[in-house]
Amino acid sequence: MPAAQSIVIVGAGVFGLTAAIELRGRGWHVSVMDPGPVPTPTAASTDISKVVRMDYGADELWTELGRNSLQRWAEWNRESGVPLFHNDGFLVLSREAMQPGGFEFESFQFLTTLREKLERLDSAAVAQRFPGWSADQYPDGYFNPRGGWAESSKVVAWLAQKARCAGVEVFEQYAFARLLEDGSRVVGVQAKDGRAFRADLTLLATGAWTPTLLTELSDVMWATGQPVLNFRVANPSEWQAPRFPVWAADIGRTGWYGFPALANGTLKVANHGPGRRIHPDAPREVSSDDEPRFRAFLRDTFPALADAPLIGTRLCLYCDTFDGNFWLDHHPQRPGLCVAAGDSGHAFKFAPVLGGLIADAVEGKVDITMKRFAWRERKATGSEGARAR
Repeated sequence: MPAAQSIVIVGAGVFGLTAAIELRGRGWHVSVMDPGPVPTPTAASTDISKVVRMDYGADELWTELGRNSLQRWAEWNRESGVPLFHNDGFLVLSREAMQPGGFEFESFQFLTTLREKLERLDSAAVAQRFPGWSADQYPDGYFNPRGGWAESSKVVAWLAQKARCAGVEVFEQYAFARLLEDGSRVVGVQAKDGRAFRADLTLLATGAWTPTLLTELSDVMWATGQPVLNFRVANPSEWQAPRFPVWAADIGRTGWYGFPALANGTLKVANHGPGRRIHPDAPREVSSDDEPRFRAFLRDTFPALADAPLIGTRLCLYCDTFDGNFWLDHHPQRPGLCVAAGDSGHAFKFAPVLGGLIADAVEGKVDITMKRFAWRERKATGSEGARAR
């Protein structure tokens, strides 16, 4: 399709801001509106940390996107002058011998064929190198030195500043009210205060709110709440890399993953599982059984953390698609409207390449990658890598 002159993007999270920067670089006039300050406290992008990994089983597309993203994260660190991304490595352990078909085995095998220098581990190696673990519970796994975590809220703040410096107009405190239409064509957005943002194209990058705003998508994507618990450790250095990098504990079956401690002693533990369906405007409260469930896991896997003080909880909202793939495309029945959504709980790691993917979708550049992220009908399929269902 011919390049349009202007676009208004609804949502200043990692989808919206990376798209804005990329489209501005391609010559578009870009406006971004968001209901809160940026970073917005309720956005999935707004958190203390997100995992950055290339490990995706035998999935060639996600693995390649992950490898490309890791290279770009290093470039972002140099460009920003601050550590947005920490290349502490990624520890992947299994409660039994890694088996063909499992996330751990397939990731190890595929990355090895790509000549990534992974280190295979048994219980003895785990006990020696990662003493916080109950090593006897994890007899197999590997350490990938290329991976780690990003300071997600800091990243979003930096992206917003980068967008402004590039000439993107970022409008904070403008809540979405409705789409503006001329017949069947979408011609912009109206904010709740009445202000109109008109443009040749409108891009909804609204995360977990997307299937609520576009109800025709509610059968193929939905908002789910995923529990995140933060604990306090008294001796942070003992729970930081290299002794305690980003980790996944039999994640393909259990969903457990977590992070090294921050300098202030905050240690984040999370579960990447089915979650529970939730309206994005509902109260963000973890379930009453989450803390006992998390503590049972800690007691079994990291005994020294079993009684660590709980200092905060968060219900992280995913916009889950039925197949775990992003949703980046023009609306087939509403010309002038594009959608960039469907993070499915694993988008942030791809931030450095995400803007290019969205911009290609906006400009109608179709390749095998974009076909996977295109508007599609729901069908039976497997979930994305390291996702319990």
